[in-house]
This record gives sequence, C-alpha cells and structure tokens, in this order.
Amino acid sequence: MRPSPLALAISITLLAACSQPATRDLSSADQQAQHERSRVDGVARPAAKAAEGAVADAALAEAEVDAVIDHPGRKDGAGNEVGSLELRREAAFTAPASAPPPPMAAKSSSASGLAFAQQAQPVLAPLTPTNTENYASHADNPIHRTAETPVSTFSIDVDTGSYSNVRRMLAAGQRPPADAVRTEEMINYFDYGYQAPASRQVPFLVSTEIAPAPWNSRHQLLQIGIQGYQVPKSAIPASNLVFLIDTSGSMQDADKLPLLKQSLRELVLQLRPQDRVTMVAYAGSAGLVLPPTPGDQRDAILGALERLDAGGSTNGGSGLQLAYAMARQAFITGGVNRVLLATDGDFNVGTYDQKSLETMVGDQRKSGIALTTLGFGTGNYNDAMAERLADLGNGNHAYVDSIQEGRKVLVDELSSTMLTIAKDVKIQLEFNPAVVAEYRLIGYENRALRREDFNNDNIDAGEIGAGHDVTALYEITLVGSGAESVDPLRYGRATAAAASASEIGWLRLRYKSPGEERSRLIQKALSRKQLRTAASPRLRWSAAVAAYADLLRGGGNLGAFSWNDVRTLASGAVGDDRWGHRAEFLALVDKARALTTGETPIAVSQ
Repeated sequence: MRPSPLALAISITLLAACSQPATRDLSSADQQAQHERSRVDGVARPAAKAAEGAVADAALAEAEVDAVIDHPGRKDGAGNEVGSLELRREAAFTAPASAPPPPMAAKSSSASGLAFAQQAQPVLAPLTPTNTENYASHADNPIHRTAETPVSTFSIDVDTGSYSNVRRMLAAGQRPPADAVRTEEMINYFDYGYQAPASRQVPFLVSTEIAPAPWNSRHQLLQIGIQGYQVPKSAIPASNLVFLIDTSGSMQDADKLPLLKQSLRELVLQLRPQDRVTMVAYAGSAGLVLPPTPGDQRDAILGALERLDAGGSTNGGSGLQLAYAMARQAFITGGVNRVLLATDGDFNVGTYDQKSLETMVGDQRKSGIALTTLGFGTGNYNDAMAERLADLGNGNHAYVDSIQEGRKVLVDELSSTMLTIAKDVKIQLEFNPAVVAEYRLIGYENRALRREDFNNDNIDAGEIGAGHDVTALYEITLVGSGAESVDPLRYGRATAAAASASEIGWLRLRYKSPGEERSRLIQKALSRKQLRTAASPRLRWSAAVAAYADLLRGGGNLGAFSWNDVRTLASGAVGDDRWGHRAEFLALVDKARALTTGETPIAVSQ
C-alpha cells in the first residue's frame, strides 16, 4: 500500500530530525520541533482531505479491484453502471474522518520510521462541512431625482424562492446573508386580492394606490398591483412535464431527495389522462428513468419516483440536455411544455459553466419549452444559478423547505406555475418632475432594464401565470414636502410639466400574448387624486413585508423603523388568512428580531 502524502511528509521530517548531531542542545531541538510542527500545520494540514481520500482510494483499489473487474459496477438511480473509479471516490469521500489508518508491519528501519511517524502524527479534528451556498450580490436601488432621471424601467418577477429560503434559515436560528433576501420575492409570496380581469382577452388588470410610507410620513408609498386572469383547472391545456431530478450523493438528506419525492408525489396526484410525464435523473451521468407516460398511469409514475436513490456527483449539464430532448419528443402543440429542475446545488461535473447552461436554456425557451427550478436543502444550494436559469427559461423559481411549501407551489398554485398567460411583461413609470421630487423602486434590483429595452420586443422579461398577482412598490417624495434626500444638481436643467400638474406619473406596461412575438401596450395615468391619508390593509401588509426584508438586509432605508414597528404594522393588516401564511410571517418577524437584536447569530456563509 502506498503511504499517504501526509504520513510521508511527517516521516521525512522525523527521519531528518533523527539524523541531526546528538550534541544539539535542548533549546535548538525545541525550536526545530516547533518549526516542524508549524510546517506540518501550515502545509500538510490543508492537504489532509486529499490525503484521506488517497488512502481510502488506495485501500479500495487494493481490496476491490478484482471484484470490480469480475462483476458489473452497481447502478445509479438512473440505471447507469458506476465504474470502479466512481465507487472508490464515493467510498473515500464518505469514509469517516476518524477511521484509523491500516496497521503496518515494521519490516525494515524505514518501515519502522514510517510506522512511528504515523503514530506520532497530530490528530486532526474532523473538518466542519463547508457551506457553499451561492447568492447573486445586489445593492438596494438608489434614490433618483425625478428632474434628472424621470423614467424607471424593470421586468416583473413572480418568483418566491427567496421568502421560503430565508424562512428555512430563520427556523434554523441562522441570520440570512443580505444577498439571499430579494425584497420583491418576499412581497410577492403573498396574495393581495387585486381585482381580476373579466376575460382572458386582456390577461391582467392593473391596480394602484398611494399613501404615506409607515417609516416616513413625509414620503409616499406607491403600490402597483397586476392581477392575472384565473384559468379554471379544467381549462388548463394538456401538459408535457419533464421532471429533471438531481440524484447526486448530497441529495440523500431528509430535506432534499425525500422531500423532493413527497412534493412531486403531490403534483402527480393532480395529473390528468391528457397530461404526459417524463422523468430524467442526473448524478454522475444522466439517464431516462421514465419515458413519456400518460398522467393517469400514476402507479408507473410514482413507482419510478420511488425508485430514485441518491449517489454520485452532479452532471446537471447532460441532464438538462436529455430533459430538453425528451420535452421536444413529447411536445404538445398548444399545450404546456415545461421542464421542472429539482436540485440542491451546483453542477460540478460535465457541462457546468453557467454561461453555457444559460445559453442552452435560452435557446430552448425559443422552442416553447419553459423551465421551472425547484431548490431543496442546505449547504450547497446555488440560489444564484437556480434563479437565473428560471428567468432565462421563461419559468419561475421556488424553494421548497417543507411538504407544505411543496404542496403550495405544485398543487395550490399549479395553474399559475404551469400556464403562462402573458410573457415578457415590462413596467415603465415616468414620474412628473412638477409633482414628484424623488423616487426609489423597492426591490427588483436584478430586474432592471434600460429605458430603450421597454420598446424592444427582442429583450426577454418576466412571465405571468394564470391567476398570478405581482406587486411593485415605489417610495416617492413629493415636491414641496421638504423631505428630499438628494441635493439638486448645480447645473441641472429645471423642468416642469405644468400642463400635467395633476398627474403624479404615467404608467406603461408591455406584454406579449402566448404564441405572439409583437408586444401590446397598456397605459395609465397616476393622478394626484389617488393620494390617500391612510393606507389600505393591502398596502400596509406589503409595506410591512418590504420593511421586514429591508431590516434583514441591514435596515438602510427605514430610519428608526424597528422590528416592533414591523410587527405592529403587519398585525393590523392580516385580513383573511385562509392558509395561515400571514400568521407564519408574524412568527418569522419574531425570529428575525431575536436574531438581529439579541446575541450574535450563526450566519450562513455567502
């Protein structure tokens, strides 16, 4: 057996020390020992992980090579054979860190020295699992002076993954990293009961409200609500769904593959005979687990789902390729064609370069196949990639931290998750500098668009599903309020729209109907007559959620507004809470307050 690099390094050190002159004084010996200990700690210790893997690899190779050659490798969850190298890597990676080295016979003086070195080597503490969760960085939107930048343009966002992911961290007693908190996803987790359109001819209706901001009474909050047309479940066209399931070794935790199976089982029970389900698993390699199968053949679908097992690395790139190929094979013209990617983290083998994955997803979007991403688990969750791929795939991103959330996403919101009623939805708001001195868009930092992008139908934007509602908030400062935050430019040009002094601003929305490539335009004036002295429960609730998100991100936009103020504001606007989501929010406010104002919490690595 080949000695480990760590053992060899220590052996050489000790043999070298033994060869020094015996007349060396005790002080020099102590200094030399200290030097060697420092060298081992500084050089060998970082290699401990690789060394342990090398020992395990060598041991397995010596003990199992005949068996691997004589017998087929075991199969992964997709039915693919796993070769001897993969077996050894998995065994080495999963071997207990405290496992003792194999005994060695002292056959020679060098062997005796090696055995002595192994006995003398320092005991390394088990390595703490590294948290590699990844979140896209973003800074809060700045305050704009209307006279200098009167136009704000952004893409709508119906994702909710940030809310449930942050909930998971708070429940575990961990303060979320600021970049894990996306304010618009916090706000849009809740249903606001906006007025719905009467027919699908106009797929959504726009509502607006303006009232004083709860954290600064001299500022106003403008709420823009978009309510999509609710399509009855019986009217949802046939669905071609491809489940793309991560079965890598890290998925074995209870909050990963087992929860994923439970959640998809809830969806399967809602399928109809006209629907089709395909199942693709990916780990070390991708494989077809279930060919396109009618939705009413539940035993076959559930049986394939139940047979999935975690093991191997994560070759997500080849999994996506196979999933899209199967989606094209079972494509339903005029139906819902969608890949549902369920994973806990990164793609670490195969095609894993994010730009390559983005290109692949963007190309497939043009063929009418959407992508939904579902995040699971902790430790290596790649939120940034999951959200980005869903955006490019004309889909949505959700994080599932419980079976209740899985049921919410895949059953209660099935129609809005699956059926798109308007695509490439963009919002543009032009503020009137004669009325509005300053404004700040709350959230949507990674959805910002250039002004010219609004009229460019080649620019991708967000989608609205059947029954979805989307909320956006602006904090605005009226001219003459004396509450401006930004000094005017010394050499700026003063502009005023005297002819439209009754208007706060002009709202434009662009969208495309499914199957169309030319956008349609909706326009609406925001009148000063809409100013109210008190906010409705709907606006108070969205303001409370926005303040909750801001405090989690550091509280840079709220002045002296505190956690107690957030809870008081939300408590008075709970309203109809059929599913208990708002009561749960109040509990999350309490958890967040304890973490941010009490003892220093354990933070999740960014």
